[in-house]
Amino acid sequence: MAKIIYTHTDEAPLLATYSFLPIIQAYAAKAGVDVETRDISLAGRVLAQFPEHLTEEQRIGDALAELGELATKPEANIIKLPNISASVPQLKACVKELQAKGYAIPDYPENPTTDEEKAARAAYDKVKGSAVNPVLREGNSDRRAPGAVKNYAKKYPHRMGTWSADSKTDVATMGENDFFSNEKSVVLEAADTLTVTHTGVDGTVTVLKESIPVEAGEVVDATYMDVAALRRFLTEQIARAKAEDVLFSVHLKATMMKVSDPIIFGHVVQAFFPTLFEQYGEQLAAAGVSANDGLGGLLSGVESLPEGEAIKAAVTAGLADGPRMAMVDDRKGITNLHVPSDVIIDASMPAMIRIGGHMWGPDGKEADTLAVIPDSSYAGVYSAVIDDCKAHGALDPATMGSVPNVGLMAKKAEEYGSHDKTFEIPAAGTVTVTNAAGDVLISHDVQPGDIWRACQTKDAPIRDWVKLAVTRARATGDPAVFWLDEERAHDANLIAKVREYLPEHDTEGLTIEIMAPAAACTYSLERIRQGKDTISVTGNVLRDYNTDLFPILEVGTSAKMLSIVPLMNGGGLFETGAGGSAPKHVQQLLEENYLRWDSLGEFFALAASLEHLAGYADNAGAKILADTLDAATATFLENDKSPTRKIGGIDNRGSHFYLALYWAQEMANQTADPALAEVFAPLAAKMAEQEETIVSELNGVQGKPADVGGYYQPVDEKADDVMRPSATLNAALAAL
Repeated sequence: MAKIIYTHTDEAPLLATYSFLPIIQAYAAKAGVDVETRDISLAGRVLAQFPEHLTEEQRIGDALAELGELATKPEANIIKLPNISASVPQLKACVKELQAKGYAIPDYPENPTTDEEKAARAAYDKVKGSAVNPVLREGNSDRRAPGAVKNYAKKYPHRMGTWSADSKTDVATMGENDFFSNEKSVVLEAADTLTVTHTGVDGTVTVLKESIPVEAGEVVDATYMDVAALRRFLTEQIARAKAEDVLFSVHLKATMMKVSDPIIFGHVVQAFFPTLFEQYGEQLAAAGVSANDGLGGLLSGVESLPEGEAIKAAVTAGLADGPRMAMVDDRKGITNLHVPSDVIIDASMPAMIRIGGHMWGPDGKEADTLAVIPDSSYAGVYSAVIDDCKAHGALDPATMGSVPNVGLMAKKAEEYGSHDKTFEIPAAGTVTVTNAAGDVLISHDVQPGDIWRACQTKDAPIRDWVKLAVTRARATGDPAVFWLDEERAHDANLIAKVREYLPEHDTEGLTIEIMAPAAACTYSLERIRQGKDTISVTGNVLRDYNTDLFPILEVGTSAKMLSIVPLMNGGGLFETGAGGSAPKHVQQLLEENYLRWDSLGEFFALAASLEHLAGYADNAGAKILADTLDAATATFLENDKSPTRKIGGIDNRGSHFYLALYWAQEMANQTADPALAEVFAPLAAKMAEQEETIVSELNGVQGKPADVGGYYQPVDEKADDVMRPSATLNAALAAL
């Protein structure tokens, strides 16, 4: 039987899986398609690291490693739902929940000293941050808004905030002494092995990383952020926000950039509360309280300290003395600086732009904002959008074009592959990258606290990326723009490779450009205001940013995107959209048994997965399932059956029912396989007849708290009961 792997992940996507997966499995089985799950949730990844701490019954396999191996094979067909890219506070919370459930795993050691603690820390570091995507992404990304989604957005445009020319909202970025300006890049002529070494001013030599394998043609970059310059910059921006009377916010990616960005976040916290850390820095450090974990971690960490109340008072005073802070939840007093994973740049900046350049202030009202993005590598993209909106007003979803993306991400390309080569420098000196012969390839003079990192981009993914860009340009006729800056060392090397590989393809009649990111963004904005589409061809981080930025403006969310990763060895990875809003949706479910998560991304990914499977497995039934699912999804959108925003309407469970109804009707009405039509006709009739009863059963549970048995590891039986409350629907599916 042909096989699809449907990933078991986290938060709202996981809860939605309890409702949607039984439908998928019931329908797919009738066409000879087996749909299996693999647990790559944060909890599952944690438990897989500590088999020696668990009982025989508690042990689970390393599903992520298994899928990583599968992704290199032609038969791979993986549907990947959003998962938690865990910050340290999230990881600690997950560990605490698992321990409470009887798993004898060790605590997360903040400052490991013993061999046992160091081993535990190394194991936890494997699941922290962007642990999943680099393993599975053995191909480059093709991500776009499906036609049905664009048509729906044009017919039912979402609300956009009003922009004014005198808006004080702005982006602040360093522009010097940052990762962008300090970057150096080399292209390896032959396979080699690299070593990263720190040599102190006193001559002490420390090997930071050794035995780094590189291939011929590989691009290797290294850079650092000058932390003294960072602190000056942050102090200036805090003063600026107060002087201009705008909200202060910082926008980082402390999940994917799991080493560098939490450190930067910690510096923001310290810069905002200088008096607090001058007075109590030693006590906080002695208690193991790190600014990198945010204000929330600090406040909970000082509860038992003798100075705890004084420290809390200093926090209150710091908030009063500084500029108004952008809030994550003003009702609960959760600020922009509470948790490093609360404000993720690729979700937070588009949301701010969408509502007119505003964030929420401590008074519960929207206000203009100073968005602080310390590194200048991509900050100009957001500046370009803000400048465009100030000049021309908000974009109009009813008329605007689209900016699909072709993203370079295979084999841990670029910054997201830097984690094992990112270091907080302990002492003044020089960091060098040397090859096996001892030749120095890259060198930087650094000071204590500077953040140094290196990353790699292999040649084969770059060549594949260029091919995919040309393929999409040819398929659509739209311009394809490589967002590359010749002033950036890494990009200059990529530009040379793009120019080398483009002649391998037929580009006659195509418009293919290379522009620096800010200029490329402005060019794309000019076109989308005219209703025209422009393919953005970007590196890995900009892939992440653009596939949130433009979809959120175009169609209201990035969760509705079609995200296909043609794996380089012939398989397929099908991603289902972004999960940035997932935590809020879980909170709503637990409080009032209402899940607002929209599974449209899952619908599109499933159809693409079935179509891919039909091709390589020569399964005609899978092709029928794909075609009818596409048709059903169009009906679903036309009839506006996505979850409503507020309790009382249909939620995620109701949307799954309607998709199942329309899908069964399409299966019953198709003529390509009369036997399959005969199988689905009774189900279609039964669900149509019992629609009112089913919707009543699904909606009738709303309004009361729900218990799924855990946030990071729900109890299957409890989650099933919560997410499948319609006995009538369950019986109909069982009868199939």
